[in-house]
Amino acid sequence: MGERRVAVVTGASSGIGEAISRELAKRGWQCVLLARRADLLEKLAVELDGEWETCDVSDREQVDAVAARILERHPSIALLVNNAGVPARGSFLDIDPERLERVIDVNYLGGVWCLRAFRPGLEAAARAGGAHIVNVVSVAGTVAFAPAGGYAAAKHAQLAFSRSTTALLRGSRIKVHTVLPGFVETEGFPQRTKLRSPLLRRFVIEPDEVATKVADAIEKGKGEITVPWFPYRLVSIAQAVAPGLVAGLAARSTAHRDE
Repeated sequence: MGERRVAVVTGASSGIGEAISRELAKRGWQCVLLARRADLLEKLAVELDGEWETCDVSDREQVDAVAARILERHPSIALLVNNAGVPARGSFLDIDPERLERVIDVNYLGGVWCLRAFRPGLEAAARAGGAHIVNVVSVAGTVAFAPAGGYAAAKHAQLAFSRSTTALLRGSRIKVHTVLPGFVETEGFPQRTKLRSPLLRRFVIEPDEVATKVADAIEKGKGEITVPWFPYRLVSIAQAVAPGLVAGLAARSTAHRDE
């Protein structure tokens, strides 16, 4: 049996990152798990026969140091999953300034730092046959949600980063996959208890569904996917075509209940 391909997954300690790690391991990948919570990472790594490193992706120097250690063990990185993210409820008028800075640093810049740090490993894998980058963005990257303006802005930036990187790496044998999940029920994003709209609560999905779609996208070479397609892709199109209408609907329907 050949050596397993190496996948680095950020934000792997819970939620979508944990689910993606489980799905990749099931499909034969050797996962190197990154997140801030060592206890959860270690437990999952043992279960998946993988590796783990504590890492705050918002800290560029820490990312560089962690990547150097991983690349020393695994010079070829066939997959980088930029999944780490934090919530940021509140409008631009009332959100805590430190939280606003944090969501930009983690949700957007974290992926940039990881791409740069793991570039040598990705290029090595590309020369050996091919490599992949998965950027787990959000439908919030296409729709401007006023009640969570800082989060939406960070995800818009992350989407631009992912699409720009897709163009940058075209022809390099490093395939970029942009994943846009809708509302997903996770520890950090308890959508079913926070969303006011009963209709929107019906479309909340589980992390396992996203993980399966991510793994399928890698295997089938899909560049950009929305999970699930309905109704979120339609909302993204509506934002582009009729932004005023979507803004009015978003103000009434997508607000979160108070903590």
